[in-house]
Amino acid sequence: MLIYSQPLEVTQILDTVDQFLRTHLSPGMVSLSKGILTGLLLLVAYAVIALALIYIERKVAAFFQARLGPNRLGKYGVFQSLADMIKILIKEIIPINKADQLLFFAASFFVIIASLLAFGAIPFGMDLHAIDFNLGVFYLLAVSSLGVIGILLAGWSSNNKYSMIGAMRSGAQFISYELSAGFSLMTIVVLSGTLQFSEIIEGQRYCWNLFNGHLPAVVAFVIYLISGHAETNRGPFDLPEAESELTAGYHTEYSGLQFGFFYLSEYLNMFIVAAVATTMFLGGWMPVQIKGWEAFNQVMWVIPSWAWFIGKVGVMIFLSLWVRWSFPRLRIDLLLNLEWKYLLPINLVNLLVMVIIVLSGFTLTELFPAFFGR
Repeated sequence: MLIYSQPLEVTQILDTVDQFLRTHLSPGMVSLSKGILTGLLLLVAYAVIALALIYIERKVAAFFQARLGPNRLGKYGVFQSLADMIKILIKEIIPINKADQLLFFAASFFVIIASLLAFGAIPFGMDLHAIDFNLGVFYLLAVSSLGVIGILLAGWSSNNKYSMIGAMRSGAQFISYELSAGFSLMTIVVLSGTLQFSEIIEGQRYCWNLFNGHLPAVVAFVIYLISGHAETNRGPFDLPEAESELTAGYHTEYSGLQFGFFYLSEYLNMFIVAAVATTMFLGGWMPVQIKGWEAFNQVMWVIPSWAWFIGKVGVMIFLSLWVRWSFPRLRIDLLLNLEWKYLLPINLVNLLVMVIIVLSGFTLTELFPAFFGR
C-alpha cells in the first residue's frame, strides 16, 4: 500500500489561498490570480536561487583554491551576493555605438525568459509543481533551446568581433551538446514509458532510474551531466566566454541590468541541469523508500519532499563546480570532437540498448517486482 506522510504545511497554505480567492473573486479572476501569483513566486524563487548559487560557487571555488572567499558582508560573507545584485541594479547601462539597438536589447530577454520557462516546469516537491505537462520532458527541451537565440543575437547585434566569435562558439557548442542531452533524456523516457515528470518520479519510488536501467542508465546519466555542463558554458567548456581570448565573449558589450540577465541565467541554467538530472535519474523529490519497510518509509517522509529535492540537486551542483574548478579549458576543436566523435555515437547505441532492455523486461522493476516494483 502506498502511504504518504508528507508534512502538509505547503498544501494547507495553498488550500487557504485557493479558498480565499474563490470566496472573493469570480472563477475567471481566480484562475488569473493564481497564474499571477505562481509567476511571482517563480520569479522570487528564480532570484533567490541565483543569488544563493553565486555565493555557493564563490565559497566552493575558494575551498578548492585554499582561500576564504567572500567574508566581509555579513557572517561568512552571506550578503555579498545581495550587495552585488544592488550594485548591478544601480549601474549605468552604457549605450553602444553602431549596435543594432532593438536586437541588442532583446537578446538578454531571450536568455532570461528561456531559463525562466524551463524553471517553471521543474517539480520542486510533492505539491510544488507549477504545471505538470504530459509532455514535460519535450517541453523542457524545447524551451531550454531558446536561450541560444539570445546568445547569437547578443553576439551579432553588439557589432564587436569578440562578441561575434563568442556567440558563434556558443551556438556550435549548444546545438552540438543539445543532441546528447536530448538523447540521454530520451533513454530514460524509454525506461519510464512517459514524458510526464510526475509519473517519472512516481516510477522511481523504490528504485531510481539510475539503477533500474542497468549500465545504459548510468551511461545516459554521465553523458547528460557532461552535455548539460557544456550547454551552460561552464568550465572547462567555457569557450564562448574565454577571457584570455575574447574578453567576455558574447556579453562583452553589456553592462548594468542587461549584463545581470546573462549572469543570472547562467547560474539558473546550472540549477536547471542539476534539477532535471535529479528528476530523471535520482528519484526527484521522492525520499529513499524500501518496499516492505513501512516504518522506515514513514520516517523518511518526515523530511519534506522539497528538502529531498534540494539535497539531491545540491550534490549535482557540487559535482558541476568540482569539475569546473578542477580541469583546464578545452580547445574548441577538442570540445566539438568530444561530442560528435564520442558522446553522440555512444548515446545512439546506448538508446538502442535501453530499448532492447525494456522490451525484454530486464529492468530491475520487472526482474524483481517483490523488491523494486510499484
